[in-house]
Amino acid sequence: MYIAANTASICVYSVRDQKTEADTAVVLGASTTGGEVSPVYRERLNHGIELYAEGMVKKLIVTGGTGAGNDISDARAAKNYAVSRGVPENDILVEETSTITQENLENAKIIMDENDLKTAIIVSDPLHMRRAMLLAKDVGIEAFTSPTRTTMYVSLKTKVPFLAREVFYYIGYKWWRIFN
Repeated sequence: MYIAANTASICVYSVRDQKTEADTAVVLGASTTGGEVSPVYRERLNHGIELYAEGMVKKLIVTGGTGAGNDISDARAAKNYAVSRGVPENDILVEETSTITQENLENAKIIMDENDLKTAIIVSDPLHMRRAMLLAKDVGIEAFTSPTRTTMYVSLKTKVPFLAREVFYYIGYKWWRIFN
């Protein structure tokens, strides 16, 4: 019952979009290969770029460290992608030391503080948003959710494993919070 309730919570939360004006959008990383963003990361970035183009945010914070076999960080590849789509370089802040969502958000909070950014729209895939927003709250980010509408997780073959992983990590994090 506990697992089913958390699964339902993640699914219901996945359609919640609080898109509002904020200082920045934090685009959560999703791997790169050879300096090119993955299809998943590309769609997250496209959503963040859209928020920027609409004037909803003044800055983008792109996240992600350097994965095995890569010469540049995921965040650096993301910045290059955003610049190629018309976002001015000085409006893109780079968090390039993280390897997991919690580190993405902890480090993004440091960047926000250093740049006097008070509010953030968190951008990720819909099924990732519940956990990402809890993590953002715990690191002190005043955050709003805006999941990408063009997620690459669309078939049952991709959506079910992603949901299962999110349920596992979300429940695990909630239990970890109790003891820390």
